[in-house]
Amino acid sequence: MNARDRLVVALDVPTLEEASALVDRLAGLAGMFKVGSQLFTAGGPDLVRGLVARGEKVFLDLKYHDIPNTVAGAVSAACRLGVSLVDVHALGGKSMMEAAVGAMPAMGTRLLAITVLTSHDAASFGDLGLAGDVADTVRRLALLADAAEVDGVVASPQEVPIIREACGQDFLVVTPGIRPAGARTADQARSATPAAALKAGADLLVVGRPIIEAADPAAAARAILREMEGVA
Repeated sequence: MNARDRLVVALDVPTLEEASALVDRLAGLAGMFKVGSQLFTAGGPDLVRGLVARGEKVFLDLKYHDIPNTVAGAVSAACRLGVSLVDVHALGGKSMMEAAVGAMPAMGTRLLAITVLTSHDAASFGDLGLAGDVADTVRRLALLADAAEVDGVVASPQEVPIIREACGQDFLVVTPGIRPAGARTADQARSATPAAALKAGADLLVVGRPIIEAADPAAAARAILREMEGVA
């Protein structure tokens, strides 16, 4: 897999017009575009269909977390939009994840499970009243997702090695919280540079603000790709 195929650009913008302009500027540089809650709420399914129709791969990042039947229906509908990746929260439990896996039509979409959001650190994790540390919880949730036959997980770059050890090399690991050297981490408590994430064993890197907020998003993407090419 080359560097471009491993770069997922998060279209974390409020309008369809902004998203379309970014896709125009980044076409050929990003292997996939991530559509999250903000943009999906603004643009809806037609936005996703439009990206797929123009030949772009889409990661629909809506982090479904509900009773098994509801999540199964949502995942099935997402697959029918033609997305490449869709995700659920591993904290929904094994039965919920199994229901999602069972509801996926044979259309090539891969299912991911969210482990622990990259905005959490030890202090905020403790506020939730969850036992154990963040890394231990990520490992347990990754193993639970693997047991439910989910394709992979979303986790911070810092936990990739323990996921690889627990779940093997064929388990897909997608890492947000990617920040080039010198960039602000903002609300990403567990982040890493593109090179560090790849060296840790990540498959796909999700990059948002360092690219989409840059004065020249294409130049920012090329700089990240150069760093990735030095490792991939």
